[in-house]
Amino acid sequence: MATFDERARDWDTPERIARAAEVATAIRAAVPLSGTERLIDVGAGTGLLGLALVDDVGSVTLADPSAGMIEVATEKLSGGGLPTVHAVHHDLIADPPPADRFDLAVSLLVLHHIEDTAAALAGIRALLVPGGRIALADLDTEDGSFHTAEAEGIHHRGFDRRDLERLATGAGFADVATSTAMVIGDENGGAGFPVFLLTGRRGPS
Repeated sequence: MATFDERARDWDTPERIARAAEVATAIRAAVPLSGTERLIDVGAGTGLLGLALVDDVGSVTLADPSAGMIEVATEKLSGGGLPTVHAVHHDLIADPPPADRFDLAVSLLVLHHIEDTAAALAGIRALLVPGGRIALADLDTEDGSFHTAEAEGIHHRGFDRRDLERLATGAGFADVATSTAMVIGDENGGAGFPVFLLTGRRGPS
């Protein structure tokens, strides 16, 4: 099984780049953006989703627990052309939240890699200012065929949307909703794998 550190150099495939762009479009449609937001891309990997939104917000933090992924993301920023973006090593479950808080937390296919979903949502909430928003994209419940045998850390075969909405509400989010962000094609000719977008807003406390 290849680790995320080992896969980082080959992560940015055309399919993943297109997937991030499509989810970014769904986020723009679902979340009102003023252009000044402090955005954190949780489990950012090499930063594909956060970078797809860089022109829509004020600043972007790419956060990931994989040193290899953050190394690749940092190299993307090394030319100095994206001064409002920076990459940080951060484990949502194990690390305390950074001193800065954010207006918007986004993620793409991250939640199913975290065993304790309620803890993950609580960790994301802790990253946000009161009233801060989430836009978290992940798989609908699937039969296990989405991932190859080499995939690392698969704790959930997608999610039931209603169950996840209830978990998000329990974690302290209001105005929780889900909508379909995209459908990932099935290489074997099946119907594909729907990806939902979970949105919500941190309460005042």
